[in-house]
Amino acid sequence: MSKEIWRPGNMLYPLPSVLVTVADDEGNDNVLTVAWTGTVCSDPAMVYVSVRPSRYSHHMIKETGEFVINLTTEELAYATDYCGVKSGKDEDKFKNASLTKEPAKYVKAPLIKESPVNIECQVTDVVPCGSHDMFVAKVLCVHADKKYMDENGTFSFEKAKPIVYSHGWYYGLGKKIGKFGYSVIKKKAAKKRYRKNK
Repeated sequence: MSKEIWRPGNMLYPLPSVLVTVADDEGNDNVLTVAWTGTVCSDPAMVYVSVRPSRYSHHMIKETGEFVINLTTEELAYATDYCGVKSGKDEDKFKNASLTKEPAKYVKAPLIKESPVNIECQVTDVVPCGSHDMFVAKVLCVHADKKYMDENGTFSFEKAKPIVYSHGWYYGLGKKIGKFGYSVIKKKAAKKRYRKNK
């Protein structure tokens, strides 16, 4: 198989495409779309978002040290794109993208009601990385919409229909392939069947 060698670039796809809500000390708020985001640590629960210093929301995160990550769905695809191409400096993106604000429990930034999961975050470190500043944050709490809970009380991402971002395009998720650990479970089950039939 032949492969081309390209210059360094961001080819780690797909990525979660999230709506990040922010607020400043004067009560102004905004929502922006972020694809440079992810998990940093599971214990304690920590995440990050990377934002260009030129973005209108950057100073709000820096000022308050807080933000909310709002997960997106197929129904929120239009709003997700809209909030990524428009600036809160020029308009009320909540209103124009038909997003409903709800108060958070710990932070000044609002939650987005239409989002299935809202993650309240408190910045612990700011890492200047070049084109973006990475805001590393501790998760203060998670809000999960009850309508996406299954009969076992587990949050069903399948019901929520999340979207991802890949090289300029938004995608819904495909079918389930296997649960975490399924490769080992299959091997153990095969060995068990082999021993039983021996």
